[in-house]
Amino acid sequence: MIKEAICEGSDVTVALEKAKAELGLADGEDYEFEIIQTEERKKFGLFGGRPAKVRVYIEVKDPVAPVAKKPAAPAVAAPAPVVTPAPAPAVKAPVVSDGVAPDERAEKFLRDVLDKMTLESVQIEKKTEENAVEFDLSGEEVGFVIGRRGETLDALQYLTSLVANHGQEPYIKVTVNTGNYREKRVKTLEILGRKLAFKAIKTGRKCPLEPMNPYERRIIHTAVQKVNGAISWSEGENAARHVVIGPDPKAKNNRRGGYNNNRRGGRRNFNSNNRRSNAAPVNPDRVPLNEGGETGLYGRLDK
Repeated sequence: MIKEAICEGSDVTVALEKAKAELGLADGEDYEFEIIQTEERKKFGLFGGRPAKVRVYIEVKDPVAPVAKKPAAPAVAAPAPVVTPAPAPAVKAPVVSDGVAPDERAEKFLRDVLDKMTLESVQIEKKTEENAVEFDLSGEEVGFVIGRRGETLDALQYLTSLVANHGQEPYIKVTVNTGNYREKRVKTLEILGRKLAFKAIKTGRKCPLEPMNPYERRIIHTAVQKVNGAISWSEGENAARHVVIGPDPKAKNNRRGGYNNNRRGGRRNFNSNNRRSNAAPVNPDRVPLNEGGETGLYGRLDK
């Protein structure tokens, strides 16, 4: 029988996660879904607008009725053993494809979603490689495709990858980009991670960041690991999980412009070892934290 859940969310990804949670699905479990409606932004931030709505469904086995126990039969002589041939090994049924190449199926899905978002002017350029396809979006309205901190773009990439790899072997890596946005985002996160690492060293306080996906958290961790005197870790659960950057308690107390560990007054003793040039040198040999494995943003979903 079919078990389903229909949920709404601020975008398609959030609605999907709610529906999966309602069905009690763990990461990696198979499921089917359909988009009932996409989110619609408010005009001028005040009027209209609607949440995204999705339907997620799975097939579960029908409950088996208990078999009533029969009364024990009187003991009889055991019959002679009968030799039966061993059953043939089960043959796994081949995956039935719809006959459409995965990159074409993904491109059609992406085009349909953009049209439903009233973004018909956005152009799609496809680049294919072995077991990989990249869709580069361009046009005057690509800003709506990116969304806040790239959330809409990430959701499009996630859903397009699901469509491309449905019943598909081997796995196809799908990337949805626009104007090198993802490359620019990586540079921005690297600069942010280093900046907050130096701030944590200077102030001696923790610096929490906004929630991010595992891929972006891993970029921050890598940037912080290259700064001596700073460490980073993740806090929170699910959509609220975020990176926190703080001073390394194991590092030597060689903060910039030290005041003999007394900021309330006292005379500052000159010491050549306290110069700014000695604060928080870059250490390229530190190993970054493993935040979500080695795959990129929304990697293979069936593992």
